[in-house]
Order: sequence, then C-alpha cells, then structure tokens
Amino acid sequence: MKVHQFLDHYGITENPFAQEDAQSDPVFQEHCLSGTHHSAWDKIYGSPTAPSTSVVFGEQGSGKTALRLQMMAQLREYNSEQIDKRAFVVEYDDFNPFLDSFRERLSGRRRKPERALQNWRLWDHMDAILTLATTRLANAIRDDGRDPHDKSHALAVNKLDSLTHQEKRDVMLLAAFYDHNRELSARQRWQMLRRKLRYANWKTWWDIGLGIGVTLLTIVLVLWLSEWRTLLSWWVPTIIAVGWLPFLWHQVKLSWMAWRVSRQIRVIDHETSALRKVLANFERSDLGGQPVPSRPRGDDRYELLLKLQGVLRSLGFTSIFVLVDRVDEPHLVNGSPERIRDLLWPMFDNKFLKHPGMAFKLLLPANVSGYLQRQEREFYERSRLDKQNLIQSLTWTGQGLYDIANDRIRACAKLAEGKKPGIGDFFEEAISTNDLIGIFDRLRAPRHLFKFLYRLLIDHCSKYTEDQPEWKIRRETMQSSLAVFMRDLEAYEQGRGTG
Repeated sequence: MKVHQFLDHYGITENPFAQEDAQSDPVFQEHCLSGTHHSAWDKIYGSPTAPSTSVVFGEQGSGKTALRLQMMAQLREYNSEQIDKRAFVVEYDDFNPFLDSFRERLSGRRRKPERALQNWRLWDHMDAILTLATTRLANAIRDDGRDPHDKSHALAVNKLDSLTHQEKRDVMLLAAFYDHNRELSARQRWQMLRRKLRYANWKTWWDIGLGIGVTLLTIVLVLWLSEWRTLLSWWVPTIIAVGWLPFLWHQVKLSWMAWRVSRQIRVIDHETSALRKVLANFERSDLGGQPVPSRPRGDDRYELLLKLQGVLRSLGFTSIFVLVDRVDEPHLVNGSPERIRDLLWPMFDNKFLKHPGMAFKLLLPANVSGYLQRQEREFYERSRLDKQNLIQSLTWTGQGLYDIANDRIRACAKLAEGKKPGIGDFFEEAISTNDLIGIFDRLRAPRHLFKFLYRLLIDHCSKYTEDQPEWKIRRETMQSSLAVFMRDLEAYEQGRGTG
C-alpha cells in the first residue's frame, strides 16, 4: 500500500507532511501563512503603527522561519491597505556575503573561523542593515518606483519628484556608501540614481573649469604677448599648477575619505578609486558636515539611519521592520553556539533595539539562550532585555500542533469545505483527540510533528497491500513509530549537544 493511495482515500492530493522547512514548503506558503499562529504571535509581531522589538529563542524546527514568513505576509497585507503609513521591511537573514567580506578585512590569526566573529561589532550590523535597506530603495528608484519582490513596497513617482534637495542628497549619500547592486558598477548605479532623482550637481565642475580656464588663459596670453618658447619658462607651468590646485586638493581629501570609508565598512567591498569618483559628484556644500562612516563607531551610522528614515517617511513609510533569522546557517558560524553568540551579542544594545520608528524581530536559535544566564550585569544594563519582548523558548502545545496538522491536511484536501478530513480521521476510533494531543505535546515543534507523521504514514502503509488496504492507523502502529522517533530525536539532540 502506497502513501498516496492512503491520502487519495481522504481526498488529499499531496502529502501535507513531506516538507520540513517553511522557506521551501509550498503548502505553508500557499495555504497556511494566515492560518494557525503561535500563541505568542501578538507579542512577537506587535503592530506596524507602533513598532517594537521582539527577541525570540526557539529550537530547530520550532517555526522561527515560519514566523518570519507570516510577519512578511502580514506586513504585505498591511502595506497594501495603507498609503502613507507603510512599513519598510528589511530581511536580514543571509549573512554569508557580509561575513565573507568582513573576514577578508581581518589579518593573521584573527581570520581563523573560531576567532573572526570575536571582532564583529554593532556598527557592522548597522552597516549590513543600511546596505540591505539602501540597496532595496535605490533599486526601486532606478526601476521607476517598482519593487519586483514586493508590490506593496512600490514608490509613488509623484512622491519621488516631491523630495527636497536635502532628501535627494541624503539618498545619494546613502547610495554612495551602501548601494550594493552587483549588476552595475558603483559609478554607473550612482549616476543612474542621480538622473532618476534629478539631483543637480553642476557646481562640482567649478574647480575643473577653473583649472581649464587658467590653463587656456595662460597659454593664450603667453602666445599673444610673447613667442611660443616662453611656454617653456618655469613660471608658466607654475601658474597652471596654481589654477589646478583647488581641484587637486579636493581630490586628495576625497581619496583620504574614500580610503577610510573602505576600511571601516567591513561588510561590503568598496574600491577606493570608485568611491572617490562617486564622492566627487557631490557639491562641497552638500558633502561638508555630513555623517561619514569612516570611524569605528556607531554615531555616524545612527545619523545615516535617521537620514534613511527621513527619506522613507517622505515616501510613505513610517516604520522599518528588520527581520533577523537563520543566524546559525552561515558557513563561518556553522551552527556553533559560541560563534552565534559572538555574532549576535553586539546587537543587544538598548539604544539600537529601541531606535525610534524601528522594529527588530530577532528569531534566534535556542542553543544560545543559555549564554544569557551567564552574562554580567553590564550586559543587562546595556541590552535591557526586559524591554525587548523576550521569549526564551518558542514551544508549542499539543493543541497548537493538533491545529497545525488539521490546517495542513485541509489545505491539501480537494473536497467541499464541510467534507474535508482532519488528523483524527486517520486513526482508529479507539484513539481519541486527547490521545493525539498528548502525543503531539511530546513533540514540541512543528518540524518534529511533520517528521513523525510522515514516518507514521509510511509505517502504516508498509503493513498492508494495495489489494487489501487499511484506512485507519492503529494504536500499536502509532506507539511503535513514536518510540522509534523519540529515540532518534533524543540521539540527534544529544549529538548536537556534544558536537
């Protein structure tokens, strides 16, 4: 007897429990995003109108990625209903590009995987978040306001046109440091953005014009008042050099600034000469006194973050949601609790997590939550985790997992609404709903539930032939499958704990 034969009997067209990762689970993404939520959903999600930070620790398979996808869906729905009060979403879940660039900046023993992340700082997180947000904003502007990943993030053309000169300057400044579109060169993408915003910068040519003017005037005067051999006199090139001095001095200062920025922004690669050419397109009055991320500190990043928020506010976004997930997956971390701690702990700063108008949703592995108990008082005073909607264990009750199983089965059943089966229909009558809830309660996490039910269906079907099928799972089959599954799960968790 095949599993699909068993499912067909109940009108189910695909196995509801075949996928374990919400990121690649079509059943979850197409049918269950707005279905069953965790009991702490309201505390985790909060409200886009009053953004707040949440810190969630959960074991593998507890639904952290599912929570992120549900928040994205909820925010997309919220944005589609709003015009001037939308939430700008930053998905901070792919750390590999940032960590690769960061590690390349280190030298000697500091580049070793076990030591590299000990050099990670809060401003590295800020640079990464600013990179993701600025790149998304710049891409949308270059594409006439369209966002190919999310229509609810589209920018109104009339709002782009109504940006003030200072706001356009802020966009261009952010783009100079953080626009990381790999499809275009740095100067090309900056110039495309400048043309889209109609950012005027004709005054940047005055020093070049001065140099050309002095050169031509000197040559003309010499040829008019004297013979051409006079051009070889020492004072002629001296006068020409003086005419070019403002341009040369400005280029030297820009080169120094570009070099310092390229050294201090460690999460993306900046070519000094390319950055200098971009910065040279700013008028001196627009660039003077502006925050530049050229020092190992967070002050400049906070100022740039405020500039980003100001521009987004003018474009109809009143809040920024930063969704942090999959911190255990980067190859430099490789699931190590110590490396996850080194990567995450700089982010636990109350000034950062409580930044006005921003909501950080940190979905973190449970195996680092134990480090919270070992921190000194200074850490708690700096992080103020008591204000961050902390959830130390993302656990599920048997009732919650029972509802999840029912939702998935009904999503895959192609029957009339009143005739769709539930998880209880798979089992013989001697197995009650309370029995199933009690068993599911031992599994703790949706991924464990899916693995168990997938194995149970295989174990049941393997006992019968296609000619003599059995449509109800018996108690002894369920108990034997559960015993084997719990033993394997315990061995796996012990292996992770000692690894």
